[in-house]
Amino acid sequence: MWETPQDLFDKLNEEFHFDLDVCATVDNAKCATFYSPEQDGLIQSWYGRCWCNPPYGRQFGKWVKKAYDTAYVDGNLVVMLLPARTDTSWFHDYIYHKAEIRFLRGRLKFGNSKNSAPFPSMIIIFNPKELNNG
Repeated sequence: MWETPQDLFDKLNEEFHFDLDVCATVDNAKCATFYSPEQDGLIQSWYGRCWCNPPYGRQFGKWVKKAYDTAYVDGNLVVMLLPARTDTSWFHDYIYHKAEIRFLRGRLKFGNSKNSAPFPSMIIIFNPKELNNG
């Protein structure tokens, strides 16, 4: 799992005041309340102000769809750290013209990694209050 850089999370948490980390382990949870892999955040209810740095893999699009639904069906704010892959179906189906996109300058160093990620990253903000303003 690619652990969110603490300084990045701290800045976002200062802005959004997260209640729940929907995808974490005991070792890398960013909120006191979190869903572990055993709890499977994809099948849990997300509530309040949610933080999500999903596992990068085949189920990636499911995490993005869950975030979209949590915001625009259930009415909860969701902020995600994602690879900036603007050519994917999940980007066009659930993010483009539907969420705030903040592209991050440079490449992040996840966790205690000595090297930067091999991809650019973006912060996605699914804010149900902003749906009609995008």
